[in-house]
Amino acid sequence: MIQIQAALFWAYAVGATFALAAGRQLQVWERINAGEGPRTRSRAANPYLALTLLFAAVLMVPTGLFLLWQNPSWATMHVAGGHDGVWAGFVLLYAGGIPVGAVLGFLAAQVLVLVGAGYWAYLQCVGGYFLLFGTLVHGWDGSGYERFLSPGARDWADWSQDGVVNNALDFLTSGTFLALLVFGAAVIGTMVITEIGWLLEGWSLPGADEDRKVHRVLAVAIAAAGVHGLPFLGAVTASALVRLLGAWLGLPLFAVLAGLVLLPRRSPVRHLYDLVGVPHRHWRAGLDDTAAGMTGVTSDRSA
Repeated sequence: MIQIQAALFWAYAVGATFALAAGRQLQVWERINAGEGPRTRSRAANPYLALTLLFAAVLMVPTGLFLLWQNPSWATMHVAGGHDGVWAGFVLLYAGGIPVGAVLGFLAAQVLVLVGAGYWAYLQCVGGYFLLFGTLVHGWDGSGYERFLSPGARDWADWSQDGVVNNALDFLTSGTFLALLVFGAAVIGTMVITEIGWLLEGWSLPGADEDRKVHRVLAVAIAAAGVHGLPFLGAVTASALVRLLGAWLGLPLFAVLAGLVLLPRRSPVRHLYDLVGVPHRHWRAGLDDTAAGMTGVTSDRSA
């Protein structure tokens, strides 16, 4: 349901976020498989991976293709003026690329979660959403938000004459915005419910309360701000620096600032991440000590 140029970034970010939200369950899944001796389950049987793929294929792809057909100019960020300007490969890449992007994001974050590098899995989410918002806010030529707020090719062509306010009002009263509202309620609503549900499910597992240092409601708010709010703020900041200093100075300066905010061990972002209680140990850590607990989980699921 998003413009083609940003769709793959969103798919990757969604997949990574789903894996991070289900981090504890993924570690339990790996421990259960290890407890059975030789691997008897295909990695493709992972229910969280399957649900991620289902979300991408059933919700993200159809809504995006609908908007591409309904308003090809907006869906391509006005690269194409109409249906005749849409290359058939766009449809193929969109329909096939969204599920692949979601799976790649999930697998990348899953690998990091399983080896105890949960914070780096979180950075996969941040990176994906930063590229998504960066495309929508700045784009490839500094006109990203203008392209997003222009519902039609004529609106985009007349942007400089109408101004930001008038164009925004036209967008908010357009059929494209109405479609985004309807689809957003389904796609984004399902996405948020899934992320929160998997977090709550993970916190109910043994040891989760010890790692989570704040109330569940506050932990959900921190997680949402870190995964969605921080990348948006970063995209706006990067766009502002590029506009003020140019790409050759603005982007390196933003990279330095982002590194200082995200990478130091005592950074505020790491501190907030630690409050949420996402796994930070290798999935094999304490495997012998928790064998009984894992057996109980297996028995409950079998029942």
